[in-house]
Amino acid sequence: MTARTTATERGTTFLKAAIALQTLSLFFQAATAGALLTSSRGYLLHDVGSKVMYAAAMLHLLAAVLAWRPGGGSPRPVLYATGFLLLASAQVALGVAHVPSFHVPLGVVMFALSTLALAQALTPRLLSRSAAG
Repeated sequence: MTARTTATERGTTFLKAAIALQTLSLFFQAATAGALLTSSRGYLLHDVGSKVMYAAAMLHLLAAVLAWRPGGGSPRPVLYATGFLLLASAQVALGVAHVPSFHVPLGVVMFALSTLALAQALTPRLLSRSAAG
């Protein structure tokens, strides 16, 4: 295995882990949003979870840049991660402003997008297999 292949594999592994952390943090946010309505500790959990979710979105962007730079591949994952960080910023602003009519649907959209990104990162590429074979 060459050094370039190893660096690329490490970069994609880090990217997959970052997307998984982001997806899990969004799932935690959904669970604590429900707890927010029923428990006095729900606010604290949701508040801490929001900081973790935002950090996970920043980590996703960092991982996408690090995976893109060694091989000079497609910048598409970087663009996706940047867009997701912008959505996370809007989500935090809406939460701080107490605008649940937009905060909750945006959270659902973010969880769906993150789950799709995770599924795409974890499934093998069928087109690249058929082109190679």
